[in-house]
Amino acid sequence: MTASMLDRQDDLVRRLVGACRRGDVAELHAALDAGVVAVCDTRPTRVGAPAVAGLLVELFGNHDELTIESVNGRAGLALRQEGRAVAVVAVKAADTGIAFLWIVLSPAKLHGWHRR
Repeated sequence: MTASMLDRQDDLVRRLVGACRRGDVAELHAALDAGVVAVCDTRPTRVGAPAVAGLLVELFGNHDELTIESVNGRAGLALRQEGRAVAVVAVKAADTGIAFLWIVLSPAKLHGWHRR
């Protein structure tokens, strides 16, 4: 991934986090590629900006503890409640917006993300 693509991903992740915190569906749509795919370990895969934006609002809307973190070496998201990770999201950007989201919700997989 080129430096400019990494910068774009960072910008898109910042937009995504801000939109989730505000519950701003229009801004979520603007950050997502039209054919975005979201894969969750405990929920069915969602495809398309409307479906993925709805999922993101459902999972992360109005959460102040949603932060930008390094996930698999790239900008991603982590949601914690009282220091315990409840979700981690790896993101892949494309020229047209965020193209893929891998959302981990399984408590067994999140143990290493807890803060003490």
